[in-house]
Amino acid sequence: MTTPLDTGRYGSEAMRGLFTDTARYSAFIRVEGALAEVQGRHGVIPEEAARTIVRRASSYTPDLAAVARIEEVSRHELFAVVQAFAAECGEHGRYVHFGATSSDILDTALALQLDATIRLLRERLTSLMIALSERVTVDGGHEMIGRTHGQHAQPITFGFKLALFLDQLTRCLQRLDELRPRAVMGKMAGAVGTLAGLGPSGMSVQREVLALLGLPAPRISAQAVARDRVAEFYCWVALTASCLDNMATEIRNLQRTEIGEVAESFAEGDQIGSSAMPHKRNPVRCERVCSLARLLRSLVGPALENVVTWHERDLANSANERFTLPQAGILLDEMLTVMTAVTSDLKVRPERMKANLELSRTAQVSESVLLSLVQSGADRLAGYRMVQQASSPAAGGRDLLRVLADDPAATALIPAEELARVSTRPPDTGESGTLAAQTLHHAARALAAVPEAGIR
Repeated sequence: MTTPLDTGRYGSEAMRGLFTDTARYSAFIRVEGALAEVQGRHGVIPEEAARTIVRRASSYTPDLAAVARIEEVSRHELFAVVQAFAAECGEHGRYVHFGATSSDILDTALALQLDATIRLLRERLTSLMIALSERVTVDGGHEMIGRTHGQHAQPITFGFKLALFLDQLTRCLQRLDELRPRAVMGKMAGAVGTLAGLGPSGMSVQREVLALLGLPAPRISAQAVARDRVAEFYCWVALTASCLDNMATEIRNLQRTEIGEVAESFAEGDQIGSSAMPHKRNPVRCERVCSLARLLRSLVGPALENVVTWHERDLANSANERFTLPQAGILLDEMLTVMTAVTSDLKVRPERMKANLELSRTAQVSESVLLSLVQSGADRLAGYRMVQQASSPAAGGRDLLRVLADDPAATALIPAEELARVSTRPPDTGESGTLAAQTLHHAARALAAVPEAGIR
């Protein structure tokens, strides 16, 4: 075992399958086949050779052992793949990779790999958004205390809290659709990007090859696709991971014993919470998400370093991208899948929300009492100090409104009976319901949108 990625511990089989040597080498040959097809069409290589290469490419399964033997001698991975494939094409094998440079194949194959990764991540993200939207709809009306700086603040609804996360994820979806046309970019422009090796029809060849592969053609490129395009994807991965981290962290905090308002589902009778303490029901899936987010954020550094190249090409990006793209795709796939399951199976405890809400029932009206004092003629600072002192520990834990009712300065401005009415008001969650509803609507529109294609 080298890393947990090698054992299948994280990510789906579909995502992991995108990063095998077989998948990568198959992408190389898919690009070579498209190049040969277009070159045959333009008379750059013989039509018979083009037909043979295309036919072989369409059914070719890389011989990993043969590639390894050639690479051991040549010390050039792509050359080894091309040579192994060319041997399958007989006399026409000499036209495989004709007029191309390694980066034409490598970067175009990377674009195919990145496109498949983005499509799968988009599916995972939309599944989470749908699950979260359903949870807002089903459990959104539960009243609970809102907390700032870890302290009781004012009442909100559970739907309002969840809608905040849904709104973040909606922006993540929109960002992904916006960046895809910029990040997914192939090229077939030769050794320095001038298309000299493809002859007079080079511009047409590049455009048609990429079109066959479902990719846009760049306006201009050097030997390699500019890495600011790819770096944008890594930045999106880190940002999306942070949004998932935010959501998972909140669930972990709300599952604390002293709060207990929600909890991850637990397979009673099978799952082990703690090897030493049988009573434990730990939020381990959310903790996994938080842990992986820390790793994904670290991938931004190498991606931004890769933007810098020497002249028209160097190889300083290559080695680290072999690590970082699989990590980005597989680990974010895992995080999105886990959070979808956590959201769908979340145990919501409205009775605990109500009990916690009652803990600071009258303190929650401190803002409305302050506004009433000001409206009744009090100086704002003086009114603020009055309410602050009434709700301080020095008040001996007494009810805020009772302390104010015993304060002649307060009752001179707000009659005791008005304070009594305030104490019996139901929790004021403001526009929580309306705000959650409009967030649901906005998310639904984003989910229904068709991603834009084309060059950016």
